Amino acid sequence: MDGQVKFFGGAAFPLEMHKVRIVQKLTLVSVEERVAAIREAGSNTFLLKNDKVFLDMLTDSGVNAMSDRQLAAMMTADDSYAGSMSFERLRTVTQDIFGKPFLLPVHQGRAAENILASALVGKGGVVPMNYHFTTTRAHIERNGGSVVELFLPEALNLDSTDPFKGNMDTAALDALLKREAGNVPFVRMEAGTNLIGGQPWSLENLERTSEICRRHGAPLVLDASLLADNLYFIKTREAAQRGATIREITRRIADLCDIVYFSARKLGCARGGAILTADRALFERMQPLIPLFEGFLTYGGMSVREIEAMAVGLEETMDFDMIRHGPEFISFMADELDARGVPVVKPAGGLGCHLNARAFLPHVPQNRYTAGALAAAVFIAGGVRGMERGTLSEERNEDGSERLADAELLRLALPRRVFTMSQVKYAVDRIHWLFENRNLVGGLEWTEEPKILRFFSGRLKAVGDWQDRLAAKFREDFGDSL
Repeated sequence: MDGQVKFFGGAAFPLEMHKVRIVQKLTLVSVEERVAAIREAGSNTFLLKNDKVFLDMLTDSGVNAMSDRQLAAMMTADDSYAGSMSFERLRTVTQDIFGKPFLLPVHQGRAAENILASALVGKGGVVPMNYHFTTTRAHIERNGGSVVELFLPEALNLDSTDPFKGNMDTAALDALLKREAGNVPFVRMEAGTNLIGGQPWSLENLERTSEICRRHGAPLVLDASLLADNLYFIKTREAAQRGATIREITRRIADLCDIVYFSARKLGCARGGAILTADRALFERMQPLIPLFEGFLTYGGMSVREIEAMAVGLEETMDFDMIRHGPEFISFMADELDARGVPVVKPAGGLGCHLNARAFLPHVPQNRYTAGALAAAVFIAGGVRGMERGTLSEERNEDGSERLADAELLRLALPRRVFTMSQVKYAVDRIHWLFENRNLVGGLEWTEEPKILRFFSGRLKAVGDWQDRLAAKFREDFGDSL
């Protein structure tokens, strides 16, 4: 395997293939200040002020470390409103990597979802996918469509060691496309199913999915935001692809899809996004919406400096040493927690280490937001900010009842090349302590609940005084320590 490193002493941990040249100071506040901060934030980690956060594991979106080459490229940007050569350089890179000549720039991934849904989804349209993402479903439903998830049973078995839990159920897809002939605007595959632990699909599964889509005349759309992690897993877990380069696997994936879109805040370590296709008809349906929603066709709402950084970042994503960093750090963290009995999603996927909140807090029911309560508790325990991926991230049913999530996860994102090994070990230590004191943690209830994407800005409060009791136990066990 490419550059596998073994240690003479027998230890096993990932080796960083980069050096740190610019640093940013962090602050670790007291547990009492952490309790006050989480209360001020309405027990919603999205609303925490970052000066109270020690390790920000909320997301990898827009917070991956940029390379020296990306920063240098930003200084060469062509700041023209129209006809920018920065855009031309990005188009050259995307066509070389993905083989698709038509490029539509957007300011981030959910903007791409808006363009796709607005152009292609109509009332009653059905969009099959391997698993939904929050904003994707919201855009599809806003345009009158609905989402049908076609995942395999192993996808929701958080303890299963199946290497490709993100696979599409191709038999179910074939049946749906027959049943809904003419009513499916596109089929969506998400690289690294975000809401069930960043679990990948295999190239073999994508090949079967593509063949079925083409036989039924349904465009196959790839959300490639987490493609870097999926590429790593294809190369390391799929025997038939171990001899292929990352660039070769990427082109094969792109050739199987009619549209590829992504958030460059994840793929490429910049801040922007893009929609790519080789299909002129699909391109012409989407193109008029870019000036309407995003900006002119050669910047799409992005700074041209970010366009230059994206072009370099996409090229760097073809480097195995670059893409291995995230999954290997995540795997290390998950293995360390698992060794201490802490329930995690297995096997470790991409984007972050995922805690199984229902197994961590079996006494906290889903309608008290199990994963949200765990997110607040982890912050109190160590100043570590994670993201709830469970019922809190869902939206209510039309009758007002809760749409209980398939899984209650706390995602602890590990942005590429950001955290050190000692910081990961610190997070493991504080989560281990919390697990030993998990019976102190209670649930949450709403105080302010938005109707759409409530997890971003809604406010909750603890049911009872469990946050104070958890802080008191921390002080009892750690004394004056932070």
